[in-house]
Amino acid sequence: MNPADAFHGSYPPSDVTFLLRQVALATTDIAEKERLIQSGQRHYSEMLSVESAPDAAHLALFQQALDDGRERLAREVQALALTLQQRRPNRPIVLVSFVRAGVPLGVLLVRALRDLGVDSTHYGISIIRDKGIDHAAVDWIAQRHAFADIVWVDGWVGKGAIHTELQASLGSRYPDGDIPLAVLADPTGKAWLAASGEDWLIPFGVLGTTVSGLVSRSILTQDGGWHACVNYQQLAAHDVSNAFISDVDACRRQQADVSPCVWSNAQRQPLLALSHTTIAHLVETHQITNLNRLKPGIAEATRAVMRRVPEHILVQRLDDPNIRLLRHLAAARSIPLQAVGDTLAPYRAITIIKKTT
Repeated sequence: MNPADAFHGSYPPSDVTFLLRQVALATTDIAEKERLIQSGQRHYSEMLSVESAPDAAHLALFQQALDDGRERLAREVQALALTLQQRRPNRPIVLVSFVRAGVPLGVLLVRALRDLGVDSTHYGISIIRDKGIDHAAVDWIAQRHAFADIVWVDGWVGKGAIHTELQASLGSRYPDGDIPLAVLADPTGKAWLAASGEDWLIPFGVLGTTVSGLVSRSILTQDGGWHACVNYQQLAAHDVSNAFISDVDACRRQQADVSPCVWSNAQRQPLLALSHTTIAHLVETHQITNLNRLKPGIAEATRAVMRRVPEHILVQRLDDPNIRLLRHLAAARSIPLQAVGDTLAPYRAITIIKKTT
């Protein structure tokens, strides 16, 4: 690919380089998109629905999530950076974030690593469930950096579909251990590194393009070049991407006595078992024949409500402050929301997509 195709979204060039081609794509109605996906006529990565600016109530709930989670997010970003420095001593670190959920975390991490004196670079690339990673983008990075210096970044792990895709796409290049995937939250215990195994209301998980550099979800291409995206410049007046980064980054610099993450097999294995048991129970209880209809974790459940056709939402507790936005969206769209208690653990919320075929 031509390096001129790389761009930075609405971020400063030093924060991230997107290895995606900018295209124009006609939008598909959400209900029609759902029908096409579930009938097998189209893959989700070939379609985009209209992405609008969040309304005032949604923005207020985002701000509340940021106010509630700012210090936690700042400390966990610093802890992740310290851990990466510890695990990769005296080496450059090349952060490769998955568009879109990994990008805000990647931007925060590259800033934190540079503050620690680490030579760090950050790219945003595509990985698509059932289709794999963008190998053209990976090859482009590998031609410019040592492959061993790459750390893959995503925002969180839901049930592990992207982790599975990463293993399928690149597992042969890591024969001696885990693929170095770093995330903020991993209730499944699958990631190589996570700040915690808790499912919590990550602030950047409750908005879409307007907190991710005005970049769309990635779009599959078939010509061997980079995957594509739409650049939503028409939403620039509503963009909070840089304000969010500056806010959390300033808070991070004020934190003292932050230690590296403790993320060991002793923590990961119980989460792996519990999340597997919960997903299996939901599959049986709700007669789920396609796992893609399950969207576990607060961030994933929220995004599913915003861009899919939900059947209903399950939460542990109705009074959980972490589900405020989910409750707002459910009420606004008349989506049934049910509290089911600890049987949902380790997840606080799960959205089940409506079966259309």
